Amino acid sequence: MTITTTIGYVLAGLLAAGIIFIGARFLVAPRVAAVGYGVPADLGQPSADAYLSVKGVRDIATGLFVIILMLAGATHLVGWVMLAATIIPLADATIVLRNGGSKSVAWGVHGVTAAVMLITSALLLIS
Repeated sequence: MTITTTIGYVLAGLLAAGIIFIGARFLVAPRVAAVGYGVPADLGQPSADAYLSVKGVRDIATGLFVIILMLAGATHLVGWVMLAATIIPLADATIVLRNGGSKSVAWGVHGVTAAVMLITSALLLIS
């Protein structure tokens, strides 16, 4: 394994673990997770909990997909999946901005995540 691949795998693993943690937080502490996302949810609405739970489960599954591919040693496939998944934080940033959320969270959390995902993808795809 080259140093490029190793760095790519470390970054991919950290991203996967991070999104699993975030997903779990949406299930156990939805109010805190929604604020961290950049758009606080009105948990007084009956449907809010359902949407936050869906986000949590999808985040956990997304992280697990990456881990499964890493364990299979599918380096280029991990790179392609990470590249495709970059649309998620880009869309999240857009959603936060369009809904009056925090610009610092939109760019500082979601934008930086997208940038790290692009770097991770590049490292894995050139390996």
